[in-house]
Amino acid sequence: MMFGRPLSLLRLSLAIAGLMLMALIASAAPARADLRVCNESSNSVSIALGYRAERGWQSEGWWVANPGQCAIVFQGDLNSRFYYLYVADDIGGGAWDGDNFMCTRDETFTIFDTDNCLARGYERTGFFEVDTQNRSDWTLQLKDPVNNDTAGPDTGDDAPLEGDDNQPLEGDAVPLE
Repeated sequence: MMFGRPLSLLRLSLAIAGLMLMALIASAAPARADLRVCNESSNSVSIALGYRAERGWQSEGWWVANPGQCAIVFQGDLNSRFYYLYVADDIGGGAWDGDNFMCTRDETFTIFDTDNCLARGYERTGFFEVDTQNRSDWTLQLKDPVNNDTAGPDTGDDAPLEGDDNQPLEGDAVPLE
């Protein structure tokens, strides 16, 4: 009898067609654009993010990136040119910071506004500016600095904070030079 062989070939053909359809669907999915911080330093780091959201300035934290790992700190297409980061070396005690002040706290946080951090029970923390050059996806490579208690990496332009009409975030804060 020959009934088994044609049925096996039909099943195999259907399985191959199904796999090809799944591969086509997977390849047609839109690419995700994110803001990533990749830790190429020798210690684990904790990362806080600041950016201009619909409701105004917002800061969030903490993401942890172990050596050789990346942390996605903003998921989806980047809708601003400038983002702000504060990165603390969890073991060495130093930090990559800057002169753009936002509110943080020791525990996980989402904080709206940058005014009166201390009066509202938060810490006032200096963030460094990251210029994404209006791209929808950006990856920052974080390397061991010679002395990591200085400002973050040079990220280019001295442009004002987006949407802030050349006004600093708080007090005497200005974009990094």
